[in-house]
Amino acid sequence: MALLSIILILLELNSSRLKPLRDVLSVLVYPIQYIVAAPSRLYHNSIDSLGSYQNLVLENKDLKQQHLINNAKLLKFAALEKENIRLRSLLDSSFKLGEQVLVAELMSVNLAPYEHVVVVNKGSQFGVHKGQAVLDDNGIIGQVTKSLPLSAEIILITDPNHAIPVQVNRNGLHTIAIGSGQLNQLSLPFLPNNADIQLGDLLITSGLGGVFPQGYPVAVVESFQPQPDKPFAVIHAKPKAELNTNRELLIVWNNDQVIPLMQPEAPVRVEEPVSAEQIITVEEHGTDQ
Repeated sequence: MALLSIILILLELNSSRLKPLRDVLSVLVYPIQYIVAAPSRLYHNSIDSLGSYQNLVLENKDLKQQHLINNAKLLKFAALEKENIRLRSLLDSSFKLGEQVLVAELMSVNLAPYEHVVVVNKGSQFGVHKGQAVLDDNGIIGQVTKSLPLSAEIILITDPNHAIPVQVNRNGLHTIAIGSGQLNQLSLPFLPNNADIQLGDLLITSGLGGVFPQGYPVAVVESFQPQPDKPFAVIHAKPKAELNTNRELLIVWNNDQVIPLMQPEAPVRVEEPVSAEQIITVEEHGTDQ
């Protein structure tokens, strides 16, 4: 057998007579070669496919992370744009007010049932004191009830314990707006059934009580229900200020007060928050006169 193999090799080297036979044998042997090489080829293809899949998974993960980062940046840019618009609106309002104002940023909100209080990041070091009026670019927010060195508490006009003297801008009718415990509603409980008040009337600060300067928007009358069997009508108004969306607020000083940049050495006289009883007394004295 070995001798036959040697003879065939020598004939192949010295002659081309065996080429047809070699071609036929190669065609017959090719399927066997293909089958024998299939496991190795399948293994390498699997390795390549798995590597490509892992690379695609990693690339897809990186792209998703980058997409989230880009979206977060876009959201931040959008928030900064809206904040810039709000600040511009506040600054525009401050030039129109005629009083000195200080921009404060909201820190926390306490909207427990029947208690509407927020905390801002400006306090007594900036001259903020108890009883100051607070508003946004739409209207009155509330007043300062507690001033700490670095922060201050503000009671909203919708708190049931808060009352604000107002007047109807259309005819000058004076009354009191009291918080209802709902962020979108004030009550006007001291107007008779025949009061000259209409839906859509703008309520502004009357200046009585000495806390809120005169002329600031407070609310718009949205419901009027006479009660023939009772002395007063049921009247509700919607606050002009955006009580549930604001992040920047304006703390107001009167014209004759100066905003200090540092903690004042002399104690500042603090005004007590106005109450419904005090306002009623002031209005009764004004009526008697």
